[in-house]
Parts: sequence; structure tokens; C-alpha cells
Amino acid sequence: MKHDDMKRDLDSLLPGSTTEAGASRRTALKVALGVGYAAAVVPVCAQTAIKTSADGLTAGEVHFNVNGFQVNAYRAVPKDKKNAPVILVISEIFGVHDYIADTCRRLAKEGYMAIAPDLFARQGDPMSFGEIAKIQSEVIAKVPDAQVMGDLDATVKWAGANGGDLSRVGITGFCWGGRITWLYAAHGPVKAGVAWYGRLVGDSTQNTPKHPVDLAPILKAPVLGLYGEKDGGIPLDTVDKMKAALKEGSAAAKASEFVIYPDAPHAFHADYRPSFRKEAAEDGWKRALAWFKKHGVS
Repeated sequence: MKHDDMKRDLDSLLPGSTTEAGASRRTALKVALGVGYAAAVVPVCAQTAIKTSADGLTAGEVHFNVNGFQVNAYRAVPKDKKNAPVILVISEIFGVHDYIADTCRRLAKEGYMAIAPDLFARQGDPMSFGEIAKIQSEVIAKVPDAQVMGDLDATVKWAGANGGDLSRVGITGFCWGGRITWLYAAHGPVKAGVAWYGRLVGDSTQNTPKHPVDLAPILKAPVLGLYGEKDGGIPLDTVDKMKAALKEGSAAAKASEFVIYPDAPHAFHADYRPSFRKEAAEDGWKRALAWFKKHGVS
């Protein structure tokens, strides 16, 4: 297939796409389709990852301006649905690829407008690095929390201007995005959050001055934390520290909860990776949907 023909075929798969001339074609297609599973840096599971159809949905790339910078995002929402509740979907360190896009479509099938913004675009493309250590040092470590909070504020604003109900906004995120979920629940206009194995403690740096345990007392929205007992990067004693901090905090902090899955490793929801644990992932998904419903997001 010729390159131009391939581009046209890809374009035909983008219902609702609003890609502008001037946007990087590579970035646009990566964001709009969620291309790839980060195979260069993590082993991909031999089993087929979950594939959610876009039938009945408007799904594809959208973009908005933040202080002169164009932020691209993947958006999925039921076709013709007005005033849809909004869920911000925050990626792992690998960015907005197939798994994150599919997660948006799963949420859209539940009636949400799900939006996953590309929060690393100013610093670099994680998929261009062949090692996790390189992604961490060359991209992730250079992303300021304040920048992320501003981009998420802009994402919410875009949603409100494009059919989303800003009285019903939630957030969910995975790994790096799990940490961001806790932070945004202390910052932004959300009613509830679901954090999948996000780091809770850490060193204070210029780009990451506060961590979830520091902000726990001032949470504005309750968060459900879904964590694995065998997560080597998030020891259970840090979960205990977070629980203690939440008990001393706001009403939203006190309403937050944790579920610890026995024998589950880090990234147990990531169905494209060997870390995937079907039972824990499915139970966590049901709990997440119930959490959003309980706290008025659905």
C-alpha cells in the first residue's frame, strides 16, 4: 500500500477527528488512533489485548490551546449524546497509545465523554525511547506537575465547550497517571477519582514539589485507590502512610478508599502487558464505575 493511501485509510478510521494542518502527522495519528503498545520498552503480552469497537461512538483526535501550545487528546463519547459526564483518562509513562485509547472507548460505552490528553508533548515522545530509564530521565522527569494541572484544566474547559457536563467530571489514571489522579483531585473541578497503582510518596523537586501523601489532607474529591499487593515499586507501607494522611484530612479525604489485590503486581490492569491480571482488572473496573456513580459523576 502506498504511503498516501495508508494515510487515507487511517483517516477513514477517525470519526470526529479534527486534525489541523500544521499538526505533526505522526503525533496526530499516534494520539488519534492510540498506535502501538510501547513494545520497544515493555514486553507485550502474547494474548490479544482488549479491543473495544468505536461503533456508536464519536472517537478520535481533538486539540486545544494552552498558553500558545497545541495539546492533542484522544476523545471518545457516545454519538449525539449531549451533556455527557466527563472522565479524564491519564496515561502511563508511555503516553496515549492503543491501551489508553481503548480505555477511553470502554468508558464511552458506559455513557461518558472520556478524554486522554497528551501530557508529555512539550518534553518529548516516550515512544521514541527504547528504555524505560530513558523515558523517565528524558521525558517524565522534565514534566512539571503545574504544567499537567494546567493542561487538565484546559481539557475540562474543552469538554465543557464540546458537549460535556462540567457538573459531572471524574478522573482516572494508571501508574504515572495514578499519581496525577490524586494530585488533580486536590486541585481541579472533579467529583471523584480512581487511581490505579499511582505512586504516593517521593522526593520533592522543582517539577514535583508535592506528592499524594502531602496533598491528602486537602483533597477536594474522594479517590478510590486500586493497588497490587505485589507491586515492587509501591510498597504497602506507603499505602499505609497515605491512609493515615487521609484520615486526618478533609471530608473528601476521609471518604477515599483503597482496594489491595492479593498477588497482583504493578500494572495489573494493562491488558497488553504480562503484568495483566484479568480477575483484578475486571473487579477494579467494576469498582471504578460504581465509584463514579456513587459520587455523582455518572
